[in-house]
Parts: sequence; C-alpha cells; structure tokens
Amino acid sequence: MFWVLFLLSAWAVAGLACLRLCLAAVRAAAVEPHAAVGEHTLTLYEAAFLSGGPRRVADLTLVSMARQRRLLLAHTGWATVVDPCGRDDMERSVIGAIGPGGQSRIAPVRAAAAAADAVRSLADRLVGAGLAVPDGDAGGVAAGVRRVRVAAVTVCALGLVALALPLPATEPRLLIALWFALPLALTLGCLAITRMEIHPYARWASPAGQRLVGALVRQADGTADDRTFLTSVAVRGVHAIGEPDLRAAFAHRERYAGDHWERRA
Repeated sequence: MFWVLFLLSAWAVAGLACLRLCLAAVRAAAVEPHAAVGEHTLTLYEAAFLSGGPRRVADLTLVSMARQRRLLLAHTGWATVVDPCGRDDMERSVIGAIGPGGQSRIAPVRAAAAAADAVRSLADRLVGAGLAVPDGDAGGVAAGVRRVRVAAVTVCALGLVALALPLPATEPRLLIALWFALPLALTLGCLAITRMEIHPYARWASPAGQRLVGALVRQADGTADDRTFLTSVAVRGVHAIGEPDLRAAFAHRERYAGDHWERRA
C-alpha cells in the first residue's frame, strides 16, 4: 500500500494548483477598472506593455526609431544612433542604453531599455488604472495555468513511480493507474475550462486591459501605414515584422556575460 502515499501526494498537488487557479480567475473577474478606462485610448507603448511586458516596449521603441531612420538596426545585430535627440522618455532610454559611442549590440540595449525608469512609470500607471497586473504577480491567471500544467506533469510522474514499485498480486496495476487518472483528469479538466472561459491568459494585462488591446487591433484599418505596422509589433512582437533586414536584426540570440558576448546556437 506504499503507492497510496504517492496517490495522496498527487491529489494534494493537483487540488492545490486547481484551487489557486480558480481563486485567481475569481479575483481577475472581480477587478474593478478605473472609472476612466472605458474612455481610455491606448498608446502604442501601453499596448506593447500589456501585450508583452517591458521588453515588448523596448522592441517597439527600437522598431519605431528604425522606421523613422533615426536609428539603424543592422542585420548583424548592431544598433547605431542617427538622431541622438529622443522625442520621448522611451526613446531617450534607448539612446542612453546604446551609450555615448552611438553604437551597441541590440540585445543589451533591449535589456537596459526594458528596465529603464520610463517603462517602470508606464507600468505603474497601467497597474494603477486597473489595466495591468503587478509584475511577478504569483496570483495571476497565467501563473495559475502554469502551476496546473506542472501539477499535471507531477501527477503523471508520481503515477509512474507508483506503478514501478513492487506490488503484491492482489493490487492490479490497472486499478492503481485508474486511481491516478482521477487527479490527472482534475487538472486537465481545469485547464480545459480555463481555456474556454479565459483564454488567452495574459501575463501582463488585466481583463480590462485585454479588452482595450483587442479594441486597438480591431480599429487598425489594415493598411500598410506606420501606425498599423507599429500596432502589429506592439501586439504581436518582432515576429510581426515583415522586413527581412529588420527581422534579421532581432534574430541574433546572444547573451551578455560580463565583458564578453556568447553566441547561442
């Protein structure tokens, strides 16, 4: 009967994860947005933050400046300043991250710009307006979904361990597998219901913020102007960039390590 301990552990993991996800969904549904949210029109920076967080804001700023020919983004992964006068706090953060030399690798620029005071101020405003969730909110729906997924994998692992134990002939393995199928069904059912009711699971945007982002996308007229282009970048990220050279500039997956660069395969 030693396998029962594994079964109890599986139920505990699955039940706790599903309970926390349900509580997160209830809290998200109960959030009252700021009274002015209904009349609020998102800026592209706000849409970028709600869609992808601080790094998306940095990406949008880089792409916007490159489109205006005030910043050169080479396909080799380097950024070069053409116009050193930023037009807003975000652009000034990017220029400051590039440094006085006027040229830098894109990866550290993105990281530094994402951590700048301008992005933190933007985040604080959105959180205060009820459009964004606090950074690292462990009680959010997206975090809850991740916990339930981990719980499902854990239940499977505990079930396999239990089945691998030496068992007496009076305890058929099929019956034990069915017992473990119950907590697994709980986690999978919880994920299925959440996907139908709440999907997509936004890490950064509150339900009110998601609705405004959706409205911004619907308002795009589908033309190939800069506003529509940048809206796609803000909502979908750099993968929405259709220009080969610009896509190549963001394709370099490099990691800054101390005073040198390490290229990832």
